[in-house]
Amino acid sequence: MDHLDDMDHRRLRGADRRILSVVHARGRDPRVATAARALSRAGEHGALWLAAGLAGAAVDGARRGAWLRGTALTAGAHLASMGVKRVVRRPRPAHVEPLVCTLGRHSFPSSHAASAAAAAVAYGALGAYAITPLATAMCLSRLVVGVHYPSDVAAGAALGALTARVGTGWMREGGAHA
Repeated sequence: MDHLDDMDHRRLRGADRRILSVVHARGRDPRVATAARALSRAGEHGALWLAAGLAGAAVDGARRGAWLRGTALTAGAHLASMGVKRVVRRPRPAHVEPLVCTLGRHSFPSSHAASAAAAAVAYGALGAYAITPLATAMCLSRLVVGVHYPSDVAAGAALGALTARVGTGWMREGGAHA
């Protein structure tokens, strides 16, 4: 049984590496690389998503509290992913040349993906559905720039989506009492 588990684990690691290599190759197109780099910069520390939440709070006064709570959930997802990184300590991919510099050495889970998915869920609950395609592009960009394995991105997105989904009731409830 242990042999099968080890073999399955090696197959998954191999698939992770192969998928990353294929998607990373898209970065050879200068237009794709430029867009992926821009998304990487905008997503540092969840900045793009926090700015979007604050903008929503500024323009939607009737639901300002809900927007601010959604922004807090997005920040919380980002912080949670950073905490998991410190525990797991998975090194970033070494078999591809990264197209961007990273602030940290660890890749699991992707904090960019965590904050992007959290924003898509939280702000989507407020009707900002246009965030979802941008969040998806952010997640894919982490593969294009070669700093995360697909499993890092999937885990980050799952963590972010779950964090925001659990908190959407708090967003709405708090908004009704604000």
